[in-house]
Amino acid sequence: MFRSRSLLLALLLLPLFPAPSALAHGSHGGGGEDALEAGEFDFTPLITVEAHGGFDTNLEDSPKHYAVDALFGGVFEWGLGNGGSLSIEAAVGPTLVWGEAEHFYGKVHADHDEHEGEEHDEHEGEEHDDHDHDDHADHDDDHDDHDHGEHAHEGHDHGHGDTDFQRADVRGYLQVRYAPNDRLSFSVDWKPYFVTEDQGDDVQGLKNEIGAKVLWALGDGDVNFGLGDGLEDLVNGVFLSVEHRQGWESDGVWIGNYTDPRVGVGFTIGSDQINVSIEAGPRFYTPGSYSGLDQRTDFAGEIELLVPVGDANLFAHWQPTYSGTDAPGWGEGWQHHIGTGMSFTF
Repeated sequence: MFRSRSLLLALLLLPLFPAPSALAHGSHGGGGEDALEAGEFDFTPLITVEAHGGFDTNLEDSPKHYAVDALFGGVFEWGLGNGGSLSIEAAVGPTLVWGEAEHFYGKVHADHDEHEGEEHDEHEGEEHDDHDHDDHADHDDDHDDHDHGEHAHEGHDHGHGDTDFQRADVRGYLQVRYAPNDRLSFSVDWKPYFVTEDQGDDVQGLKNEIGAKVLWALGDGDVNFGLGDGLEDLVNGVFLSVEHRQGWESDGVWIGNYTDPRVGVGFTIGSDQINVSIEAGPRFYTPGSYSGLDQRTDFAGEIELLVPVGDANLFAHWQPTYSGTDAPGWGEGWQHHIGTGMSFTF
């Protein structure tokens, strides 16, 4: 039962943010639950509902976005012996959007005034040699149409500060994870997100995000402060991880990539098995060429809580990220992502 709950948590969290590292290693031997025997197969159908929000306080006028997701999927897992396993996790479902849709970390909003100036200079240079007043009049008309057509979508309404309900999108998740033993795992994943219509900065189409992660648990993961463990026992819950991710917007623009090396610790509290995971580390970020920004190093972390309630799991998480770079379309300060919800089998 506990192993099934851990698998449930993994699928619940992974479609929405990086894998819960402490529980990822705990679901395959750490924490005392039984691993699958060699050749044994298990399938767990899952439903996850989460309400979550993003707060970009480092950007001008501190834009916010909110969503409610309902994901339906499951986990296929095969035992490999010696505590190892191979799993395939997948989920898909609707997401209700308030404000902007979620976007890949580091997305820079284009500055309308700068873009408009570039377009104007381009048009002016092309038409300047003609010196024809009619042509110039036509050019002005064309320029006005261009501004109020194409630019209206891109520049006049970024949706910043507008947190009204917008639409229903569709999100999905697919991950393959290989664990040769109960302390080491390798995974790759794909997170597609379909924007159903043009609104503000959101362009109809398919966003894509891919990632790869290596996780190494230094201890056995069996730390429970309700069973007499002390702070010195936290070493058993320490883990290291390295994750790399890349993202594309729905118009095909490559937003960038980042690599997160992290150190974390996971433990449980009390007989109710309240799971806590804390991790943090630098974020080496490379923006896409569209942004005009240089590489930088940010800071990223995460705190997660999981409370088993019968066959379900209540969860909450907070992901703070800090950037010390102040540049056009990007600002120095914090971004936050928080969420809470429930997952259960059916």
